[in-house]
Amino acid sequence: MITRYTSLKVKEPAPKLWSNCIVCDGIAYIAGLTSRNADGVTIDGKDEYEQTKIIFHKHKALIEAAGGKMADFTKLTIFVTRIENNKQVWKARSEFFSGNFPACSLVEVSKLATPDIYVEIEGIAHIGKGN
Repeated sequence: MITRYTSLKVKEPAPKLWSNCIVCDGIAYIAGLTSRNADGVTIDGKDEYEQTKIIFHKHKALIEAAGGKMADFTKLTIFVTRIENNKQVWKARSEFFSGNFPACSLVEVSKLATPDIYVEIEGIAHIGKGN
């Protein structure tokens, strides 16, 4: 059975587009999330560090809604538009994870949804398996 989880802290997409968080057989799949506000407007004037923190707060809200915790994440894929600022992403990530960090890919892309979005992160977690 596939179950969709939501959080009041994360704006849901319009119907028939995608799910932000679905769980199947104890594995949570979290869609690529960005630093857009709850009203769908991208947060202005933020750098990669701030955007990454906002995104991980959203991941935390969704994984907790699904009954898990940040330590349950096993894989992250991080898309950035400015790879030279990768240390800002790693700094923010270290504020949300400890112990065994998830496997991770960092990929530079030419564009994300809007020019002021510098980071998008998707993740996979095994609910209840983290330390």
